[in-house]
Amino acid sequence: MAQPNVHLTETFTNPPNYTFPHHRLNRTLRDSNKTPIVLVACGSFSPVTYLHLRMFEMARDYVRQNTDFEIVGAYLSPVSEEYKKPGLLSARHRVNMCTLAAEESNNWLMVDPWEAFQSYQRTAIVLDHFDHEINTVLGGVQTEDGQRRTVRPMLLAGSDLIATMSEPGVWSYSDLDHILGRYGCLIVERAGTGMDQAVDSLARWRDNIYLISQLIQNDVSSTKVRLFLRRGLSVRYLLPNAVVDYIEQRGLYQDEGPGSSNIDKGKERESSGSNSRKEISQKH
Repeated sequence: MAQPNVHLTETFTNPPNYTFPHHRLNRTLRDSNKTPIVLVACGSFSPVTYLHLRMFEMARDYVRQNTDFEIVGAYLSPVSEEYKKPGLLSARHRVNMCTLAAEESNNWLMVDPWEAFQSYQRTAIVLDHFDHEINTVLGGVQTEDGQRRTVRPMLLAGSDLIATMSEPGVWSYSDLDHILGRYGCLIVERAGTGMDQAVDSLARWRDNIYLISQLIQNDVSSTKVRLFLRRGLSVRYLLPNAVVDYIEQRGLYQDEGPGSSNIDKGKERESSGSNSRKEISQKH
């Protein structure tokens, strides 16, 4: 069960001219017996691939067949430029590509630029932001007979992320408890990453971790896509066509070496606080 509506922070900073996207958010719950949830995928998305999009479809199938949840919306949340990871394009390019992919792919996925266009925000705070915007600002959703319901944001991630969560010292305990205890997550199997062992070490939150198997194996990654682009190889049918066109028209990802204007290199993401620990989000 989700914990009471208490945020890690009471106020949120917003990028200039920011408006929370909710044009595809379903404001009316179809089944009043179900718990409304919103899927949130945080990551670099440099670039966004079909596997990122496929994760949402797998999650929707899993939720419909195995849970008492009802998905009322889904979001891509590209990480801030201050993540400073090799291969990370500017926030503008990554948000643009995610938007093209979302618009081309389906009628329920949205892109929230809140995280991308400001200083680094921890994943726990990003989920709090969605909670605040959907439930406090918009007032949640309602049933067909007009009853108000609170929406539960849930993290959607690959199993490589859950593996980092189970590694001592990578995530702070308070953030793990907030993410997994308050919100929960849906974890999609990634090739070469074992899920069972990782989840065993997170047994405290097992009831809030939902494991989704890949019935058709797909190991496409942004890292491999960038390698193909640097080598002059085609990436069509690995990414949405609109994203491929965007990359080709602007000559993106041609060089990830020192001095490339497309990337920032530097420290990894760190949680704030006196006992700061590195937090590694999705690697692709």
